[in-house]
Amino acid sequence: MTLRSLPSRPPARSPRVFPSILSGLGLAALALLAACSQDGPPPDPPLPEGALEAVVDDPGVPREKLARAVDALFSDDDVGETQAVVVMHAGEVVAERYAEGFEPEMRFVGWSLSKSVTAVLTGMMVADGRMALNGAAHVPQWQRMGDPRSGITLRHLLQMRSGLRHKEGSEPAYKSDDVRMLFLDGRANTAGWAEAQSLEHEPGTTFAYSSATTAILSDILADTVAPDADSETRQQAMQEFVDARLAVPLGMTSLTGEYDASGTLLGASSFWATARDWAKFGEFLRNYGSIAGAQIVPRGWIEFMRSPSPASPDYGGQLWLNRPSGTEREVLFGGNHGEDIFGAVGHLGQYIIVAPERRLTIVRLGWTQEENRDSLTQDLADIVALYPSR
Repeated sequence: MTLRSLPSRPPARSPRVFPSILSGLGLAALALLAACSQDGPPPDPPLPEGALEAVVDDPGVPREKLARAVDALFSDDDVGETQAVVVMHAGEVVAERYAEGFEPEMRFVGWSLSKSVTAVLTGMMVADGRMALNGAAHVPQWQRMGDPRSGITLRHLLQMRSGLRHKEGSEPAYKSDDVRMLFLDGRANTAGWAEAQSLEHEPGTTFAYSSATTAILSDILADTVAPDADSETRQQAMQEFVDARLAVPLGMTSLTGEYDASGTLLGASSFWATARDWAKFGEFLRNYGSIAGAQIVPRGWIEFMRSPSPASPDYGGQLWLNRPSGTEREVLFGGNHGEDIFGAVGHLGQYIIVAPERRLTIVRLGWTQEENRDSLTQDLADIVALYPSR
């Protein structure tokens, strides 16, 4: 019933008729009548239990606004299932929330967040002088005379422009290279499968996002720390390197990698960590590889990771950049809210968003299908927009 359905001039017996009309309207209609009489938009609905408590008293922006923005990630029907959110501002956790059944101590698989971890490990070995950014990628089978793959450099691999015939995310899924490599015919030796592919483009000329490319980086890392070793020794040596050089210095005590049967780290997809530890990694990148004043990896390496590839303005060195891609692809916010923003993005909606000028890091972990990704990134952008740039 609308307001127009009520009589404009009450009849003489209105004292008896009006109460019966009101009883028919019900509480919902009374609320509508109240809203029609007030100035401005209706008030926001009450926050669900626990939403405000997930935000600290002084998060650097209005507390309730941040609580509502975080709640949207859990309550919006079109973003899938959010399992964990951590927001850090100026180096402090200002919001942290988990879905029912998930806890702060639980490890979450990063999927392609792992690629950024692998890039940092590569930078450490470059800094150690064990490999060169512009040198030929150390894949022995490519170095045979006449093999055009000998022109692939470490820089090409990091920036996803190797030129190798890798087809990520193709249909049907069982024919997609990432699925084949990780779960089907390449699963026992992921890097061997990736390295066996032929060239499709001249090295350095064409961007092609590829988990197989990061698998090759992982193999190079293992061969560097444990040359000519068996699978068990490769795995042990690589895990010791990860712990000593990254996990312990950053306080990412939950960081754990998976390995294939050949002992190669699954560095494209299979690092696990708690939501808090993923946030620590984002802060590490925001601070150019520094933790509490200690430079864990050279600042210049993080600058390289955060700089556009010559073949793709929205991609750096195993990091996505918030810049227009020049194509229909929009992984972050398409340049909105600042081109300084960058992030690690994983399968099914895993996100580490870093906004340096806002001193902000956001981690979202969960399960979102591709068709809902735009809604998810909009909710993440709403959190970013709350914090002003310096």
